[in-house]
Amino acid sequence: MTTVPLPTAETRWRCTLCGNLTRFDVTRSSKVVEYVHLDLAGDPTVEERQVVSETIESVRCRWCNAVDQIELVDRPGAAS
Repeated sequence: MTTVPLPTAETRWRCTLCGNLTRFDVTRSSKVVEYVHLDLAGDPTVEERQVVSETIESVRCRWCNAVDQIELVDRPGAAS
């Protein structure tokens, strides 16, 4: 399993099989610290969330179902 880098302000994901640029299923692992507030009835509400680490494990194209076929490409108009 290879990790897929996150898109940046200058790049975006693209499926190499079908050309999709907009629809992906992303599987990620996160380690977070949350401040949870319980009301008097015991119902929890997350009031603060800090992401300690996050890894994108896989990205699947919603159009053609391809996995591990996602690449980063330049966004239109991005300064290269």
